[in-house]
Amino acid sequence: MAFADEIVKVAEQVRKRAEVVSGEEATKMGLIVPFFGTLGYDCFDPTEVIPEYKADFAIKRSGQLEKVDYAISISNAIVMLIEAKARGQKPEAHDGQLKRYFNGLRSAKVAIVTNGVEYLFFTDLRHENMMDDEPFFSFNILNYDREQIENLILFHRDNFDAFAIKKHAEEMVYLRGMTQLVDKLLRSPSDEFIRFLISQLGSISSKYAIDSKITSKVIEKFRPIVKKSIQGSLVELMTQSISKEMGQSIESISTIKLEEIDEEEDSSEQDGASSQIETTAEELEAFEKIKFITSLSKSHNLEVKYKDVISYFGVNVGKTNWWFLRLYLSPKKKSFVTRLSVDEVKLLAPNFEAQEVPASIGDAASRVIISSVSDLSRLNDLILKCYETEAAKRTVRAA
Repeated sequence: MAFADEIVKVAEQVRKRAEVVSGEEATKMGLIVPFFGTLGYDCFDPTEVIPEYKADFAIKRSGQLEKVDYAISISNAIVMLIEAKARGQKPEAHDGQLKRYFNGLRSAKVAIVTNGVEYLFFTDLRHENMMDDEPFFSFNILNYDREQIENLILFHRDNFDAFAIKKHAEEMVYLRGMTQLVDKLLRSPSDEFIRFLISQLGSISSKYAIDSKITSKVIEKFRPIVKKSIQGSLVELMTQSISKEMGQSIESISTIKLEEIDEEEDSSEQDGASSQIETTAEELEAFEKIKFITSLSKSHNLEVKYKDVISYFGVNVGKTNWWFLRLYLSPKKKSFVTRLSVDEVKLLAPNFEAQEVPASIGDAASRVIISSVSDLSRLNDLILKCYETEAAKRTVRAA
């Protein structure tokens, strides 16, 4: 089932339960837990979703140690903190408790406040390792759009990357502010903006240059001209954009978008280099097994690489978003996800449990449960198919 469909399903549950839920505990179990289950977290595994989390540095308030309602752990590192409010209360981080935990836990880069319907997401854009006062993203499970789903999917367990989230958060915040600024300037150009445009006229051609001093009178004279030029420019840009899209094939548009994603992945790869993530011996052993299996391919010889992030160990054919396997090798549970359908996986690995996963970033389609890394040696056909399928796509693009 696609991720968007999963959200629709949990939204319907929340819609039915919201009116009868009262109190914080009922809100947690009836509304909040199902939501994080949809994001791929095992809410019944206390090592992954930790309820009533108390840190070593917790202080006493009114005779009790401070705690957060939930802490989410990936690969034994706390990555998200959640403060729950009762249904009907405003989701506000007003008492400072969540902020103290966020500031004290270096591995936690996302803090969430929720009343089971609205979710506010915070990070540390203003000052490193200090939780911002304002959320960078909000999501209402009963009122959302497609763009918000695309943002929400970043927090799915299969995709969680603290560095990518922070980069995306920064872009969201400043894009929102810049859009408001540009909108304001275009609708009602300020004197400073008009003065700047007048001063730059000569750079287009000397015949447009204004030699006289730009006084208030000159600005008022140019105000209607500036407004008309803005309107004309916007119409022309829209017309060009529509004409360009109509003239392109769907395939060429998709290729352009994919190339943009590739560039973003390459830059984010550099950003993540300083993450100091520890690649385990088990992950390296798995990589060597996979690398050997792919070397048996008779049709492709693209180099196999890996990228280790907090939530998974990815194996790709050259770029991080050209992945064909993502491994999850926690001490208690071991699995990997592929881009192949569940039906294909079951045919190629009949003796292993295969599960359908929500379609998320990178088009993950199926998960294979393994007991240890040694199982990979029994999955040659499946791993080879995953590699060759991805390599074929990239070879076609290169050609």
